[in-house]
Amino acid sequence: MVGIVVDQLSTEHIEQLQNLFGQKGFRTFMGKGVYLRDVDYGTRRLDANSGAAALLTGSTPSTTGVPSAMVYDETLSTMRPPLATPAPSGALSNDSFTPEQLRLTTIADEFAIANDGKAVIYSVAADPQQAVILAGHAADGAVWLNNTSGHWATSSYYGKLPQAVGSTNSRSSMAHRIDTIDWRPLPAVAAAHPGENFRYRFARNDRDVYRKVALTPAANSAVTDVAVSLISQLPTTPGSTGMVNIGYTLAPYRYGEGKLEAETDDAYLRLDAQLGRILDAVDRYCGAGNAVIWLSGTGYSQSAAIEDKKYRLPGGEFSPKRAMSLLNAYLVARHGNGEYVAAIRDGNVYLNTRSIEARNLDSSAIAEECREFLARMAGVDKTYTRRQILAPGDEETRALNRAYDPKTGADVIITLMPGWTVVRDDSQSAGSHQRQLRDLPLASPAFIMAPGLAPRTISTPVDAREIAPAISGILRIRPPNGADRRPSF
Repeated sequence: MVGIVVDQLSTEHIEQLQNLFGQKGFRTFMGKGVYLRDVDYGTRRLDANSGAAALLTGSTPSTTGVPSAMVYDETLSTMRPPLATPAPSGALSNDSFTPEQLRLTTIADEFAIANDGKAVIYSVAADPQQAVILAGHAADGAVWLNNTSGHWATSSYYGKLPQAVGSTNSRSSMAHRIDTIDWRPLPAVAAAHPGENFRYRFARNDRDVYRKVALTPAANSAVTDVAVSLISQLPTTPGSTGMVNIGYTLAPYRYGEGKLEAETDDAYLRLDAQLGRILDAVDRYCGAGNAVIWLSGTGYSQSAAIEDKKYRLPGGEFSPKRAMSLLNAYLVARHGNGEYVAAIRDGNVYLNTRSIEARNLDSSAIAEECREFLARMAGVDKTYTRRQILAPGDEETRALNRAYDPKTGADVIITLMPGWTVVRDDSQSAGSHQRQLRDLPLASPAFIMAPGLAPRTISTPVDAREIAPAISGILRIRPPNGADRRPSF
């Protein structure tokens, strides 16, 4: 079995570009698989990690333990990845990343259980949390790109790096090639976007170089290199089983210039070639007809385009740093000196509950004061307290509830007006201040190919929670333990 998760994959982009794709890639999935054109996650505020966790568990971000790529750690008074346990100093290392906080079983876990622990299971992705989610708890290995060294890494939870990956680190890891990477548009992209002939080079003396390259087709190609080597290591004796789960990205290249339309199209065409390489590897090492292969997006899309001011469109920039300063000053004026607000990140407001309780103040009342104050700020559309989200009364709060983890969730959530973007001006987002990202509505696709499964296209929306049970049914294994939907399609 091969599972492929592509961050921010869009049905619209696939169908617009299909005439430029090769014969073995997206066209194979569209022509030979069950093609779900609109997989609905039914929630707001998804990202690469929360979307992948929801997909692999058949549940919602509120229950997986991965509600977002970063959560607030009250003990450390900082944001941290939910699947990483920092050192006492707050530092993160490869060994910090484990699936111990992933609260539900995944497709990979149930595959391992069904095969009495004898199945060989690996995952690979540039992002460590995505690799861990794709591997689950019971895998033989999870491999990701270390964004400091440029080498492939894993944690002691999974043991040593697979031998083939260790060889890649010795000969041809990203660290060996970083100065030679030169991203320019393919001829078909250059022809479709005259005047947008971008060019990006990556120098190892840039401290953020591996974070930048992780958002490019070069990273997807490197992921494929490792995935093919892992597929080649799967057992092929009669009755043996194996799984490789792969994470790719089509996230907007926020370090670029202009509208980034050419960069996005180029990333799709280059990913198409990588999918062809995966399908070739499956045929070569497993044999045609001996594999279940599925591919899915993550249910959301972002835009990093900067609209030209000549159009005089309504909108603006919302600064969490400024909002936090004003909000804390407001609370000081009402309740006396103190640090009432611990952090504001990605529309989430975290209160300093220890400081509030030390003053014998009610945290819920302070949260309501924050909600009312923030609602009056420029660019803010709606504000919700924790209490409102946990007891949803309309579709908006129900969508937020499905993404809200009561154990790590914010005290107040802010949504912005259309046209407004968040300026990431805090220390937690080095480099990302260069672009403001805003969420876009989209149809997110999924594909399933399996022996005996008739190709067809399904255009009606499908609940994302049905994907894991559907794949489990094809494999004749139990669905993940948090899955609560039967596949309707």
